[in-house]
Amino acid sequence: MTAPETPAEHSAKSEDQPQAGPLSRVRVVMNEPQNLINIAAVIRGMSNMGLSDLVLVQPAEFDAYRITGIAHRTDELVEATRIVSTLDEALEGASYVLGTSARARTAQRNYRRPRQASVDMIARARAGETVAIVFGREDRGLGNEALDRCHEVLVIPTDSDYSSLNLAQAFLVIAYELFVQAGEEEGDLPTGKRSLGPATHQELEEMYGALEAGLQHIQFFKSRKVESVMRTLRTALSRTTLDLHEARLIRAVGYEVRAFVRRSLGLGPAGPVGSDSAAPEEPSLADPDDSPAPST
Repeated sequence: MTAPETPAEHSAKSEDQPQAGPLSRVRVVMNEPQNLINIAAVIRGMSNMGLSDLVLVQPAEFDAYRITGIAHRTDELVEATRIVSTLDEALEGASYVLGTSARARTAQRNYRRPRQASVDMIARARAGETVAIVFGREDRGLGNEALDRCHEVLVIPTDSDYSSLNLAQAFLVIAYELFVQAGEEEGDLPTGKRSLGPATHQELEEMYGALEAGLQHIQFFKSRKVESVMRTLRTALSRTTLDLHEARLIRAVGYEVRAFVRRSLGLGPAGPVGSDSAAPEEPSLADPDDSPAPST
């Protein structure tokens, strides 16, 4: 096992690795972070939200081996992390700087919510500007001198009785808003491994036919109009896009109801849905005690 790198050694060999898209021009600056676990949590969150530019200002500790042990599969981002001595160095090249704070300050600042500010941040990044977001140390946040270097200050809305967020939590909230504003959340949602895709018109009609036949066999339409009931069912089921598996399951319900009734009545297998044998006619489903007595 190799010895942990010092901040100076890591900074000397690290380089920026720019990526395409506006998120590659958003720089995350951690000013004097005290806890390596928070650095690892931010690095993991950056990987989750498509951010790639991290600068640390005088971190209390930095151990690439330990960080990648906490934030798995982030080696590339850890290697690209830059470590500098001053906040001014970290902000070099940035044209729009936003600080973060959870408490009121004596001096009036340009406060904004992350969701509102993300619109301007992404717009500026798309235009080719470098946007920097500065996070203060865990125990006291950003000082006035650091906030003086910020164009605006981001304040995350929280319960007034407990407004302070963990550094990594605050970062992830802001990073998520940027990710959404950049349009990265528009990808496809996950589908089940057994998903067969949406049901076709023919498959849906087979499903409705099986349902109607099953309802016919339990005399559901005895006091109801077939067309009205089936129209309501179509309307209800059309509110969602049924996939093939779902349509087949509902169709199977109709088939099984029909088959069960016919077996209970001692009838043979049913014919195709829609045929004359779809619903039993004899014997009826009335109570056997109500049947007329046989003639003598």
